[in-house]
Order: sequence, then C-alpha cells, then structure tokens
Amino acid sequence: MDRVPALDEPLKKLLGGPTAKVMAEQLDLHTVGDLLHHYPRRYEERGQLTKLAELPLDEDVTVVAQVADARVHTFNGGRGQRLEITITDGSGRLQLVFFGRGIHKPHKELLPGSRAMFAGKVSMFNRRLQLAHPTYAKLSADGDDSAEVVDSWAGALIPIYPACKGLESWKIAKAVDAVLPSAQEAVDPLPPSLREGRGFVPLPEALLKVHRPHTKDDVEQARQRLKWDEAFVLQVALARRRHADAQLPAVARRPAPEGLLDAFDAKLPFTLTDGQRTVSKEIFDDLATEHPMHRLLQGEVGSGKTMVALRAMLAVVDSGGQAAMLAPTEVLAQQHHRSITEMMGELAEGGMLGGSDLGTKVVLLTGSMGAPARRQALLDLVTGEAGIVIGTHALIEDKVQFHDLGLVVVDEQHRFGVEQRDALRGKGKQPPHLLVMTATPIPRTVAMTVFGDLETSVLDQLPAGRSPIASHVVPAQDKPHFLARAWERVREEVAKGHQAYVVCPRIGDSADEAAEKKAAKKKSAEDEAEKRPPLAVLDMADQLREGPLHGLRVEVLHGRMQPDDKDDVMRRFAAGEVDALIATTVIEVGVNVPNATAMVIMDADRFGVSQLHQLRGRVGRGSAPGLCLLVTEMPEASAARARLNAVAATLDGFELSRIDLEQRREGDVLGQAQSGVRSSLRMLAVIEDEEVIAAAREEAVAVVAEDPDLERLPALRTALDALLDKDREQYLDKG
Repeated sequence: MDRVPALDEPLKKLLGGPTAKVMAEQLDLHTVGDLLHHYPRRYEERGQLTKLAELPLDEDVTVVAQVADARVHTFNGGRGQRLEITITDGSGRLQLVFFGRGIHKPHKELLPGSRAMFAGKVSMFNRRLQLAHPTYAKLSADGDDSAEVVDSWAGALIPIYPACKGLESWKIAKAVDAVLPSAQEAVDPLPPSLREGRGFVPLPEALLKVHRPHTKDDVEQARQRLKWDEAFVLQVALARRRHADAQLPAVARRPAPEGLLDAFDAKLPFTLTDGQRTVSKEIFDDLATEHPMHRLLQGEVGSGKTMVALRAMLAVVDSGGQAAMLAPTEVLAQQHHRSITEMMGELAEGGMLGGSDLGTKVVLLTGSMGAPARRQALLDLVTGEAGIVIGTHALIEDKVQFHDLGLVVVDEQHRFGVEQRDALRGKGKQPPHLLVMTATPIPRTVAMTVFGDLETSVLDQLPAGRSPIASHVVPAQDKPHFLARAWERVREEVAKGHQAYVVCPRIGDSADEAAEKKAAKKKSAEDEAEKRPPLAVLDMADQLREGPLHGLRVEVLHGRMQPDDKDDVMRRFAAGEVDALIATTVIEVGVNVPNATAMVIMDADRFGVSQLHQLRGRVGRGSAPGLCLLVTEMPEASAARARLNAVAATLDGFELSRIDLEQRREGDVLGQAQSGVRSSLRMLAVIEDEEVIAAAREEAVAVVAEDPDLERLPALRTALDALLDKDREQYLDKG
C-alpha cells in the first residue's frame, strides 16, 4: 500500500481526536497540509505589547499585557464574587472579569506585575471595554518565557493565528509545532527557473518562516513566496482553460451587409455611445474568428449592455445562426423579451404578416409557459424559424433543440450554474460563442482572478437621458422623523405621477418563518437579543397600506408568488397602474420601469454593497431624477453604517466594488455563488496584490504556452490537482 504523503495525513493522527474535531468543525482544517497553510494573522513582538487602545469590539483577540492591579468584589450580600483585573500595555488599559468559582486560579496566578497572553472576546460593560473569562497563558516577566507557553516560538515574534471558540491562538501554535516537520516534504509548485529568477525561498523554508519567524524579514520573505504560489497556481488553471478553449473549433459569424443588423441600426432613434461602439467592435472581431469567443461584458447598471448584446445576436442571426439569451429569473427573461421585441419592432416579426423581410422571430421560453406556446417555441427553434430565443434555464432541458446555435448570452453570470452553461454549450453543432454580462462592477484584479478565462470589455458611460440618483441614509432608530419624511417623499413622487419601490430583505410567509425558526435554534441568546428578524414584504405592505401610504395603490412582488401573478403585478407596475411596489430583491436585476423614481430599502444594512448598488439602479431610468433612501437601525459608529454611507456617497460601481471587497473577507470575493473556493486564497489579497496577480498571469501564460499539459512540471501538476478538486474545477469552468 502506498504511504500517504505527509501533507495529506489526517490531523486526527497527529493531534488526537478532540483537537482535530474542533479544527475540522470550526476552521475547516482536516489534513497536515491544511494546518500548514493556516497562516498566522499577525505577529506579536515579545516585550513590545499589543496596543490595547486599538481593540475591536465583538472580536476574538489575543493580547500580551502586564497586570496592573487585581481586586475581588463581592455582590448579592457577599454570596457572589467577582475578580476584576486591569491589564496594561503602555497604550491603554483593559479590564478582565472572572466570576464565581472561576476566580481562584487567576487570583493566585495573575498578580500585579506579571505578564501573560490573554485571549477572549472584547465586550463593552459600563462604557468600558472588557474581556470576560479570558483564557490566558503566563509569560515570564523578563521576556525569557516559560517553556510551557512558547516552547518552540524561537525568535522574538509570537505568531497570532486566526482562532475560534475552544481553540485559542497558542493552542493552534502548539498544533502547528507538531506538524511543522512535515513542511520539509511540501512539494514546490513553482518551476525552478521561475523561483530562482524571482529570488523566492523554497516552499518548505517559506512554511517554516511564516510559522516560526526569527525576524520581520523572515515573515516578508515567506509571505511573498506564499502569495506567489496562490496567484500562480490559480492563473495556471485559468491559462490552461483559455488554452483549451482556443483549440476548440467554432463557426465564424460575420453580419451580412445590408442585412438584419444594418436594418436595426438604421431604425435606432438614438446614436450609440462611444463605449458601446468600442465594445461592439471587440465582440464582432471575436465572432469573426474560428474559435469560440469567451467575453465578459461589464457595465454599470443602465449602461446599455442589452443593446450591445442584442446587436451581437443580430449579427449572428445575419450570418445564418441562432442566438440564445439566458436570464436568471422568469421576471427578467420576460422583461428582456419585452424590451428586445420593442427595440426591434417589425424586425422581430419575421415570417409574420406585417413583419419585415429581413426580420426573424424572437421567442420566449420559460418553465411556466403553457404547453401549446411552449410547443410552438420549440418548433421555431428546431426549424430555425426563430433566430433569437430568450429564456431561463428551461432553455437547457434536453427537449430543447436548436437549428444552428451560434451565440449564447448569459445575463448576470454569477447567478448561473456551471453545469447549466456546459449543457447549453453542447446544443450547438460546434461550441457556440459566449458573451457573459454583469452589472456588478468587478475590479481588474478580481476579473483576472475570477473571470480569468474570459476576455473583459467594460461599458463605463451611461447613455444620454439617464438621470442622476440622489441617495441618503435614513437612521430610523436615532431619528424616527427621518423615516416619516421618507414616506412623505414617496407620496410626493406619486403625486407627481411617478412610482416607487420599497425593498425588504425577506418575504414573511410560512416558508420564511420555518427557515427562521431553524436558524434561531442555532443562534445564541445574545445574537437573538441583538438581531430582530429582518423586515418582511408581507408585513411591510400591510403596515404601509394602513399607515403612511394609505390610499395609494400598493402591491407586493416576491419570488414565491405564482409566475402568472408575478407577471401580472410587473405588467401593471410597468403600465403605471401601481403606485408603490413592495418587493424582495426579485427586482434587483434588469427590471426597467422608467417612471419609477423613488426607492426605499428597508434594513439596508442586511444587503451587500453591490446588491444595494444594483437595487438603486432600478430608479432614475427615465427623464426624472431618482431618489434612493437606505433605511437602517444600525448605530452611527457601526461598520454597517459606514458601508451605507459609502453607497450613498458615490454612484460609481467600480469604487463601490472596491469598498465591498475591502470590507468582506477575501474568500467571499471569489464569488459567493462559486463553490470550492474555500481553500484557494489564504495569503493573497485580491485587491492589494494586483501586481502579483498580473505578473503571475504573465508567467502562467508563458508556462502553459510552452507545456500545456505540464508534463515537464509534475510538482505544478500536483498543486493544480489539489486546487482543482471537483467543485473547484467546475468553478473555473465558466465558459
């Protein structure tokens, strides 16, 4: 039997069951390799103490400090005892509190003048920061620390690890000590020429230096090396993907002169923006080649992406092919169908009376269509009668056959599963060209990291005629009269003949409540007290109908309504028969009602930055200015408020996406909807390490061009296989 490679050994074997169990459940660490890649978050300098003045509230912290004084207080008429210890580090003071029987040991050990490492959650009591019942490990006063605590922490730097309940940083450090010898067997993924050319230390040395550095320079060397590993292996995976795609055959699609595209352009009532022209040219150049286009089209909300995509579809129809547009929801598919047939006019009525000779048929295909309409749509696709089809993932079902599928446009890529895209790809005689659209602006680094297998085009101008949107934060808790004013503003907009959206985080029906009860069981009592359930559409609609919006035509829209009911509400809202639509984020993407000018987002702090930006893009789509009110009960000093203030301060989606990424953990960046991402980025910070990513991409392209199967680089192959577990392979498989 083959010996298990050292880094694949289960932790249970080396650390024992209980510790391994906590590591697996709380930190998702299962093997020796996982633990070796669980890097310290920061380092404490022995003798130079953490700044107590900068402790974050509600976070688990580890501090090194000196005991200033210790006192026992009694309460409950002498029956209860409380030990209060003040610790200091020169920058500030912090109170530690121990209760009941738990006071005896610390009372004996933590004498004034003694030094220790303390770990616990920072809380606020009587307006002062404190750690209640922290765990601690004593250090000797002169800095020559006892063997027990910092046994193998050679050098003057104490690593502080990302910790969790039940496993403090120093316990993780001890576990790392147990597995550190295995680092010698780490397989180095970087080609030797690259490693030597850039002067990197070997991988075993980098692992040793990141966990047990003697100097700050050790840490720096290790971090640079480990960042490169992550960036390079990921970029090699993407470069191989691009290389494989470039080998696929595709039919070149060139629009016919004086054909459908020219006829469409001639009847446009406006001129395209320069950005739309440039991006269209990039797309047309790709379509004219004999391997599949893979292009990501990013554009601000309302920048005219649909127009660019439609012209690409018309070019393909012109060349004798068919184009399919996939939308994530039925509401959106119907909306695209409506706006595309309106834009095309008689050109969308090919083969029909009154239709243009150059025209084609534009069909809609969704899961909830009636059987006769569906049968007709399927027939139009298989005969080639329909040049353009717009639909949800119902388009991918086996029954759907195309005559000659030449282009697939995917709207809001991150909402679409990889298997679904692959299935659609198999519908063409040869792989179709692919255009992916997103209204979530993606900074260049993230585009290189997440969508690295797609070429990127950016539409950053708004078409003429879009109106500015004013955004304001409404602090409902501190200033209730601001909320009252918000509802007055909605009434004022309606009085001017406009309409409004009110968005809530949840629906508020029985399915919602069941999910919530389940979630509540998992939450601790303090979470419960701190967080009331998010506001719900159904409750809000009742309150508004009876209260501030009394007398207005108020309707609801959410994801669990029957498709026909949803369409009916959306149609009436678009026709101006509804004054205020109380909705969930169903309306986040692509809903286009130019007459809607006001949006009130309740519990805005429960939404992400880019989601708020998307939602806000639903107003200001006509000639009247838009208004977006972000209602929150979060206190002024909170991070949530800072996030909302940032959204209110700028309409620049790229700026917001940077803020979003800086505020979220790096792991979330690589698409919350993309699976298998957990293990990929630990050291690399997508936003800050732009240069590393760009350089790694260049090196990766060169390596793959020379040796696509990495036959001469077995170690890199191994690292790639580890990265591309099943999920990960699919996550990268965007095309």
